Amino acid sequence: MAGRRVLITGVANPFGARLARRLAADRAVERVVGVDTRPVDPDLAERIDVVATDLRSPDLPPAVRAAAVDTVVHNDIVQFPEPGRPRAAIHDVNVIGTLQLLTMCGGLPTLRAIVVRGSAAIYGSEASAPAFFTEEDAERFPLRTRFQRDIGELERLVGAFARRHPSVACTVLRLQPVVGRDLDTPVNRLVRAPVVPTVLGYDPRVQLLDVDDAIGALRHAVLHPVRGPVNVAADGVVSLSRALR
Repeated sequence: MAGRRVLITGVANPFGARLARRLAADRAVERVVGVDTRPVDPDLAERIDVVATDLRSPDLPPAVRAAAVDTVVHNDIVQFPEPGRPRAAIHDVNVIGTLQLLTMCGGLPTLRAIVVRGSAAIYGSEASAPAFFTEEDAERFPLRTRFQRDIGELERLVGAFARRHPSVACTVLRLQPVVGRDLDTPVNRLVRAPVVPTVLGYDPRVQLLDVDDAIGALRHAVLHPVRGPVNVAADGVVSLSRALR
């Protein structure tokens, strides 16, 4: 029986590269196709098929159709500015890129699943928020930041696609902030700093997710897709002061 054929967007970023390596070594996966405009690590590029193009490029759909992929992992979600992607371009990458990707997915006869690397930022952050969120709590509180609004719009686009294409299992993984030894994000830099500023008299609860666990969740969703949003977090919560210690 043929293995899975997986397309990964944003394959050059840390999440995409890690996932591509893990899937390329998995016997259940026949082929991995990576899409990115940024350079891909040469060692990884020898193990997967790389399509060096933008999600909005007309060159992408023919290449993906030729690969006959059955699973698409939408990993190209940008929260913070990065080289080649300034703050002004983040909305265009997140929302317009997702819209173009889903449009392409609608024309793939072999497609069986879409997995989206989403964010727990969809729940907002309010003083009246509960200690524990369920998937249904996503629309209870306002989305105040640009990234939160992008994630909200992205989820609505994926939800609309799922309703139009009931044969495709669409999974959105709502990841807590991810930390790891070699990640370079504001959250990672905060917890690595020798001195961390805090607010006197306020010790909030936090949840962090190890990068290997995040990649494990993405891999599991590829091989065992479910429909709808899924929270991805460590068990329980800890205070900020305890996490820093």
